[in-house]
Amino acid sequence: MSADPLGADPLGADPLRVDPLGPDALDDTSDGEVTDDGPEPEEMFASGPEVEVELRPQRRLRIWQLAPIVALAATGSLMFAFPLAFDFGDSGAVIAMLGLLICSCAAGWGMMAARRVGYTWPGLPQRGSGRRPDWRVVLAYVVVVAAVAVLAVWRVARLR
Repeated sequence: MSADPLGADPLGADPLRVDPLGPDALDDTSDGEVTDDGPEPEEMFASGPEVEVELRPQRRLRIWQLAPIVALAATGSLMFAFPLAFDFGDSGAVIAMLGLLICSCAAGWGMMAARRVGYTWPGLPQRGSGRRPDWRVVLAYVVVVAAVAVLAVWRVARLR
């Protein structure tokens, strides 16, 4: 075993003694100056301009969210349409109203799922934007929904 020229034995050094800066703390250049780590600003963008990429996935409705909504809407609309089309006697009005209720629940569930992922109705502001909805757009939506509900109830009531 040969001794170190400076008199320190590298194998006999204390293994618990750790240099706080470590072996790569300073990068010496040939003339003894210390350099900064990393490339120069000109070298960083040598491949072209900087491009920003969104790391979060897009928020959209998934198939597991859409499948029960579509199934409920189809079931409800069929329950609503068949008694109206084929006049099933006394129970037709009850089945039709139950179908209308199920179809309306599916529509509400679909609207809540769409709102959760950030979709809005046309003419209404985005959720969290701080803008107020235009009262004319809201009034138009209320009139359309009320007209559809009145026509549906009127048609079911005519079954009796």
